[in-house]
Amino acid sequence: MTKADIIEGVYEKVGFSKKESAEIVELVFDTLKETLERGDKIKISGFGNFQVRQKKARVGRNPQTGKEIEISARRVLTFRPSQVLKSALNGEAPPENHAEIDAREEENDENEDFDSEDMDSEEMDGEGAEGGKY
Repeated sequence: MTKADIIEGVYEKVGFSKKESAEIVELVFDTLKETLERGDKIKISGFGNFQVRQKKARVGRNPQTGKEIEISARRVLTFRPSQVLKSALNGEAPPENHAEIDAREEENDENEDFDSEDMDSEEMDGEGAEGGKY
C-alpha cells in the first residue's frame, strides 16, 4: 500500500475531495514524523506503538571479508504491534476489552527492561536470542 492508496481510501470512505484527502493524509504523516523526530513515543490504540531508540556505537563485521568495522551510534525506529493487531493478523477473535488491553500494554511498556541496543529492526522477527518470544 502506498500513500496514494491511503489518500484514495480516505477520498472514497470520507467523501472529501481528493485534494482535501491528500492534505489530511499529509498532515497526519507530518505530525507523526515531527513527533518521532523529537524522540517522543506514538501510541495508537488498537494498532501499536512507534518509538525512537538510541543505539550505541559497536563493532561489526563485514560478512564478505570478515574485517571488523565500527557501526556508528544512531537512532532507530521500532514498532510494537498491539494485541488487537496481533489477533487480527492471526485470524483470532479480537480481545474483549480494547481499553483494558491497551492499559496493560502501556503498563508493560513502562515497566519493561527490554533493551534493543544491539538489535536492528530487520532483526526483530518476534523471537529473542534464546528463541523465545519477547
